[in-house]
Amino acid sequence: MKLLQQKLAKYDIPQKAQQMGIYPYFRVIESEQDTEVLIGGKKVLMFGSNSYLGLTSHPRVKEGAIKAVEKYGSGCAGSRFLNGTLDIHLELENRLAKFVGKEETIVYSAGFLVNLGVISTITGRDDYIILDELVHASIIEGRRLSFSQAFKYKHNDMASLEKVLKQCKPDKIKLIVVDGIFSMEGDIAKLPEIIALAKQYDATVMVDDAHSLGVIGHNGAGTSSHFGLIEDTDLIMGTFSKSLASIGGFIASDKDTINFLKHNSRSLIFSASISPASAGSVLAAIDVIEENPGIIQDLWNNTNYALDEFKAMGFDTGLTESPIIPLFIRDNAKTFKFTKLLLEEGIFVNPVVAPAVPPDSTLIRFSLMATHTKEQIDKALEICQKIGKKLDILH
Repeated sequence: MKLLQQKLAKYDIPQKAQQMGIYPYFRVIESEQDTEVLIGGKKVLMFGSNSYLGLTSHPRVKEGAIKAVEKYGSGCAGSRFLNGTLDIHLELENRLAKFVGKEETIVYSAGFLVNLGVISTITGRDDYIILDELVHASIIEGRRLSFSQAFKYKHNDMASLEKVLKQCKPDKIKLIVVDGIFSMEGDIAKLPEIIALAKQYDATVMVDDAHSLGVIGHNGAGTSSHFGLIEDTDLIMGTFSKSLASIGGFIASDKDTINFLKHNSRSLIFSASISPASAGSVLAAIDVIEENPGIIQDLWNNTNYALDEFKAMGFDTGLTESPIIPLFIRDNAKTFKFTKLLLEEGIFVNPVVAPAVPPDSTLIRFSLMATHTKEQIDKALEICQKIGKKLDILH
């Protein structure tokens, strides 16, 4: 066996978890992604999805994908830079620019690739990239690919951010990157305070709205819209794999920034275009959202109801302000056990454990959808309370 294979063969953490019967990953779903899914032929309530508006199974969204395939085929066989730009891509970019309120957008093949390609490209060797310590992994990977100097500041701590900004040379570019809604904790970035500091120290602000689109802001336009700060937010990133019910991502900004990225961002230039089906389904999803704004209120009604009930039971839900409700377990083994017992009772959730978070911050990520019924939420709440007491998480 070669040295690399010898090293990799020693990695047996997943196998140990499987042997213990608590392995919670790569669970196979045999149906469409909806409030109820099939796993092993059994009906399971889905509270682990990022489909916040429940549009992945919406008839118009599926029809949008089908019509695009009928017109353009199954794929583009090339990158946007060369032979892979379709008129439907341009139509989508124009719609997205209007949706989030920026001058132009460019679509990438995945949300991860947006952060990878934008953050690694727009600053130089003598510049600075400044991150909230809890930003998404894709932002961290984009920063790693950059030659710029990197700083982190304490989560949503403006004194910590200002301390970092003071360390930067005034004549160099400073890019502050934050999640709009933080994907594990569910709280919202303090964007008004961040932008005030950015103006004071001549910094640029980029917001990752992966979990914010379709959730907050006018018609779900995201964090900058939520705070009335679209003009002051320099770059808005979004993904299609959450509320927009597809796969892919985009960056929105002024025309000069988009022009630069089109000709310099490697994850755009050297990746195949999103499929026609993906573009068609996103366009249809935007139509549904804009024509039915009440769907966002349905999401918030479900969120507020579930959050109030979890708090009343005594669960520690942290500082969440969104449909992402963290149930802090603060113990690796109990988090795995909780996830396993919930699935056995017909409830699908996602565990977040060390090393992704510190061992004393492990949690269950309980996510709401606009299409969940009160009966489904009540069933999940009842089972969570029962298992919480069984594992001595609730008293």
